[in-house]
Amino acid sequence: MIVAGGGLGGLGAAYSLARQGRSVRLLERAPAFGEVGAGIQLAPNCTRILDDYGLLDEAKALGVLPDAMVMRDAVDGTELTRLDLRDLERRYGYPYLVIHRSDLHGLLLRACERAGVELVTDAQVTGYRNTPGGAAVTLASGAVHEAAVVIAADGLHSLARKLLVDDEPVSSAYVAYRGTVPAELPRARSADLGEVVVHVGPGCHFVHYGLRGGELLNQVAVFESPKARAGEQDWGTPDELDAAFAGTCDFVRDGLPFLWRDKWWRMFDRDPVMTWVHGRIALLGDSAHPPLQYIAQGAIMAIEDGWVLGRHAAGHRAADGTVDWDAALAAYEAVRPEHCRRVVTTSRAWGELWHLDGTARQERNTLLRARDTRDYAFTDWLYGPTALTPDQEPPMFTPVPLSSARTGRLETAEPLTAGRPR
Repeated sequence: MIVAGGGLGGLGAAYSLARQGRSVRLLERAPAFGEVGAGIQLAPNCTRILDDYGLLDEAKALGVLPDAMVMRDAVDGTELTRLDLRDLERRYGYPYLVIHRSDLHGLLLRACERAGVELVTDAQVTGYRNTPGGAAVTLASGAVHEAAVVIAADGLHSLARKLLVDDEPVSSAYVAYRGTVPAELPRARSADLGEVVVHVGPGCHFVHYGLRGGELLNQVAVFESPKARAGEQDWGTPDELDAAFAGTCDFVRDGLPFLWRDKWWRMFDRDPVMTWVHGRIALLGDSAHPPLQYIAQGAIMAIEDGWVLGRHAAGHRAADGTVDWDAALAAYEAVRPEHCRRVVTTSRAWGELWHLDGTARQERNTLLRARDTRDYAFTDWLYGPTALTPDQEPPMFTPVPLSSARTGRLETAEPLTAGRPR
């Protein structure tokens, strides 16, 4: 097998297949393996897979198991709602974990090395094609690599995706700034490192939580860029960051100086596609389903993709060890696109909800404050066991209209959203 792309999704897929004794070659375009960014949240649908891989204990040692997830209003700082993450672990059987992206990447890289994955760097894929015996990739160097199947984990700007659909990434006009603060500094001491907290505000939000056993405070500030909306090329700049959060509470504003000011991340996704397989070439991770970040499922979906693919490869393995790859890829494509479509569209709707202003913001706040802490109607479809077949995919939640705050019918058994996922 060939896996193109050495990010979290590519490493997860490579390990999922190599642990079965399959020969896997992973091609990474960079001169060395690594991951950029800071913190990442891993819900029970991911920690369940890490446990199956035998990697959960190591992940726990590297990360933080927070006690609660809290949503606050970014303007006045008041609490809107929370999840008790200890109770959530009892419900789903696995913990909610936060970890540094580079630590998770390193964990998966070491697992691949132990499993015998052939790790190749400086290998930029410039072409994909099917062959009589499987599929092949061409590198920028001119070298050609062939295998029974090629998994394209080549990210948001996927080259392999062009084999299936002629589309482009969709700009949200939002941008993220990130940064970490050592725990000994007053800024970190002002936060509860045992909580994952998001302050939601008009056109902006601010996230913070602890990392590396409480050694670091991770912070993320996200806002809508007026320059992007105006069609300007130079958007998301630090002056826009300061302006976007000028009306927020003291805690949020006090965190802005601790963000990295020399780099920022523009937020893109893509419209969902339901076809991921072209012959013996299959999309995986952001090449198939790049989401916005609002429900923290981007890397998780990629890790789920690899786990599902591995399970179907094992399920279509003959006594002589050969895999019916056509059947395995068909089974993979039968279940993953619909789940990921739901996540991508829900992420968009959830972002709209976070960034409301005016009367809609007040209605949202009223409904969130009425929610019971142990109401899991919104998370049951997401945090339960990853489906292997379409019939295992759980039903979606039913959105609660903001108007119910005006009528007084607070249907708190159902989750709130600003828009209905399509």
